[in-house]
Formats: sequence, structure tokens, C-alpha cells
Amino acid sequence: METDNFYEKVQMPVSPPGQYLNSSVICSYVFGFLEVAVPISLDSTQVVALIEDVFLPINPRFSSIMVRGEDGKMRWQSVKVKPEEHVKIPIFPESNSFDQLYDHYFGEYVSSILTERTSQTKPLWEIHIIKYPTKNAFGTVIFKLHHALGDGYSLMGALLSCLQRADDPSLPLTFPSSKTSSNSQHTKESLFKKLPSMFSTFFNSMSDFGWSLMKSKMIKDDKTPIRSGYEGTESLPFTLSDISLSLDNIKRIKSTLGVTINDVICGIIFYGIRLYMQEINNKAKESNSTAIVMLNTRNLGGYQSVKDMLKPEAKGPWGNYFSFLQVSIPKLTQARISDPLEFVRNAHKIIKRKRRSFSVYLIGLLLQMEMKLRGPEAVAKNIYNTLENSSVVLSNLVGPVEQMALANHPISGLYFTMTGLPEDVNITIMSYVKVLRITLRTLKGFIDEQKFKSCLEKAFEVISKASMEIPDKN
Repeated sequence: METDNFYEKVQMPVSPPGQYLNSSVICSYVFGFLEVAVPISLDSTQVVALIEDVFLPINPRFSSIMVRGEDGKMRWQSVKVKPEEHVKIPIFPESNSFDQLYDHYFGEYVSSILTERTSQTKPLWEIHIIKYPTKNAFGTVIFKLHHALGDGYSLMGALLSCLQRADDPSLPLTFPSSKTSSNSQHTKESLFKKLPSMFSTFFNSMSDFGWSLMKSKMIKDDKTPIRSGYEGTESLPFTLSDISLSLDNIKRIKSTLGVTINDVICGIIFYGIRLYMQEINNKAKESNSTAIVMLNTRNLGGYQSVKDMLKPEAKGPWGNYFSFLQVSIPKLTQARISDPLEFVRNAHKIIKRKRRSFSVYLIGLLLQMEMKLRGPEAVAKNIYNTLENSSVVLSNLVGPVEQMALANHPISGLYFTMTGLPEDVNITIMSYVKVLRITLRTLKGFIDEQKFKSCLEKAFEVISKASMEIPDKN
């Protein structure tokens, strides 16, 4: 009885987004992949010690399960964690080919764990330790974390709390600055001069809000080589593939065009998607297709420590603080074929306009009202329909500029993906040291992942070459 009273005291309410993301409609996970530069020498005892001493203390949610109280509300309840139940160390068949290493078995294993649901009777996370070499690493550590625990910002902050700088563990990890200089001239403008912009923002916001509602209720993207229209695709097998791009080259394109890094990435991805559509079905290049671009709604750059995230007045609090923009993927017109940089310029124009729009806040208010009136299942269904009616989801995170290490194991690569959502193509982007990693989670048997990769690489090469013909603005 005393134990029950103790658990009652440490119960914490589950946030509305946490309930949306762990419902009968949506069960979403975030996967973090650490590619290890040396053979993994950790045994099960060492792994358990790391979990108990480093991982579990990061956040009480890692030692909790979701329970429904007598009042019908969902709460996090503390439980006794058995680390060995959360650690998976698979055994692969012996590889007869040194050239292929264990990439095939690794790919099949990852494909299998992407769609598996973790037990709701245990804390909602797993750690998979792959001690077999692939073309990218000597071994791989995979963190599978339920999205209800937190969004990408929170979970990446937790993951980074388990790591140290490889060159000097006593020094903190640093991240690229995402701050932009303020336009002081704009702030000094009179109200009269700002009026046209204010009216434009208002009408754009109303238009975006109306379009978002229609996209979630009635308007579906065309069926294309990247959108099958199948129902329940979130439970079907998916394949992971990736490409690595030079972050310095991305920055050069950004500087030349006077846009942001996100604009360049979106332009490359949009162009690559249209090239893939054209190769599979030439008519699809003119289709109506929408990308859902995920946003971190915290107003700060870089990561805070987990300790700071958990403070009541934290600027970058722990949890799920995200929203999304619905962006029409530009069509592959003859003008854009002759000038592929238009894809980057167009992405810059659209995203800039939509970021100024307050439709995101209107949608947030609408979801809050629906939560109060109809409950989390109804909101989850609304979110599900919005994603199902679109073609691709994009999400990005910023990684450290120094190489990291996990228990004295240098990390050569870092990337992530998300699952549990109904899109056929999910694209995640992450920087680490001087590499930008684009990870593709694609519906197995429907998307030709090798051709898709090739089209994205071609898009990067074409846009990079075109940008070199323009004098650098700096």
C-alpha cells in the first residue's frame, strides 16, 4: 500500500501531444543511430551500468509508464526498470562476403524494429546494439524512443547527455549557431509603412489556415510514385537508406543565393523528388504533392542541457513542442528544368511566407479546443488524416560540430528517423561535424530506394554546379 501511495505522488500528467502520439490512431517512435568507429567492446553488464548510471537519471519518463487514472486522464507513473529487458543485442548469420559485410542483415533488422511496438507495461524505450561491421561503421547503437517521451529536440538532448567530446571529454559539445541578425531598419519603420505587410500576413494566414483545414478533411495529394494511397502504411515494412552531403558545400550554396541552410536542403529534396517522379512516371512531375515540414516551436538556437530543460521556466523545455508547415512541392516545369536554383528560391519564398503566417497558431488553438471537446483520440485522427493526405514528411535536427564518443567508443556517424505515421516517404536531416546526413524511410516494395537516392544526389550535384556559376555574395 505504501508503494502505491509513493507512485501516486510521483505521477505526472501526460501532455496532450504525448497522448496524441501514443493513441489507438498513432503510435510514433524516434530512432537515433550512432555509428561507432571502432569494434563495440561493451558487454551486457557494462551496458546495464551505463543505463542505470547515465540514461535513466536523465528524465523520470525513462522510468515511467503511461497509465489512465480513475478520472480518465493519462499520467506518467514511476515503475521499477529492468534494464536488461530494454537492451537487444541481435545475432546475425555469418557473412561469407567481406565486400558486403553485414549490411543486408543490418538493413533487414532495422526494417523489422521500425514497425514493432514496445510493450506499454514497460517504459517506452529500447536500445539495440549491433556489434557487426557495415560499410559505414564497425558497429551501431540504436536508441528507440517513443515519441510520447518527447520530440526530436528533447530526445536528441537526452542522447547527447550520454555522450562526450572525443577530443576532450571535459569540454562541452558545441553546435552551429542558428541565430539570424535582426533587421534594425525594419524595426524602425513606421506603422504606416508596415500596414501593407500586416494585411498581407493576415490574408496569407487566413488562406493557409483554410487550406490546412481542407487538407486534413477532404483534399488529398495525387497518387504518385511517392504516394501510394494505401491505407495503414505505418504498419507495413519500410526501408532505411541515406546520403551524405558536404555541409561546407551546402553553406556555400546558402551564401551564394542569400537563403538559409533549410531553404537549400528543401530545394534539393523537392528537386530530387520531382526527378524521381519523372523517372518512374513522366506525368507525375506535374502532380499536386505536399510536403509536411516539421518545426521546433521553441524560440532558441542550439540545445540546452537536460537539467535546464526540466526547469519550470526553461526556454527550451522538455516535451513535445512542435508544429508543421504544409508546403506544396514545386512542379518540374520547363523553366525549373533550365534553372534548378528556382527550387531553392521557391522553397525560400514559400517557407518565409508561411513562417510569418499565424495559421500554425490558429491550428494549435483549434486542436486544443478539439482536445477539450472530443478528447485526444479525435485530435490524433485529425493529425493522422493531415499526414495521410500529404506525400512526404521532412524533419531536421542540428548535431554537434565535434566528434563524440560513447563510453570511449568514437562516433563516426549520427542520424535519426521517425515511424508510426502514414506517409510513404519520411525524410530526416541531421548535421554532424562537417557532414549533412539525409535519411530516407521509404515504403518497401513501393519506393525504389536506390533510384530515389540517386535522384537526390543528382539534385544536389545540379544545384551545386548551377550555384557555382553565380558570384558569391560574401
